Amino acid sequence: MRYYRSKSEGLTFISIVVILMVIAFFTLLILKIGPIYYDNSLVKKSLSNLKAQPGLMDMSKRQISQSLEKRFDVGYVKDVTAKDVIITKRGNHYLKVELEYEVVENIIGNLDVLVTFKDGFELGDR
Repeated sequence: MRYYRSKSEGLTFISIVVILMVIAFFTLLILKIGPIYYDNSLVKKSLSNLKAQPGLMDMSKRQISQSLEKRFDVGYVKDVTAKDVIITKRGNHYLKVELEYEVVENIIGNLDVLVTFKDGFELGDR
């Protein structure tokens, strides 16, 4: 029985197509999910800048919410608004800012990805 080596070398056309499809799928996934995580990094930056703002403990809940909304607008955050923020304040000695949100992104057809985030900070004594 003869074995033809030249016919068994390299990748077949179908295997190349499958490899290209896998690469295309993961590239699409990165292009769809990447901006979601970028927005979350902007949200975290906005929260840390708010936390470092002088006189934060003296501000009202409304003023804190407006300040955070401005930071979201400047950073072009599209998935979160100040309405998603829960602010707990007890006098001028305790402040807690919580933000929990979900982002649903369509990948292909009826295939969606759900990403959840929970961020926030506390200042002062409970």
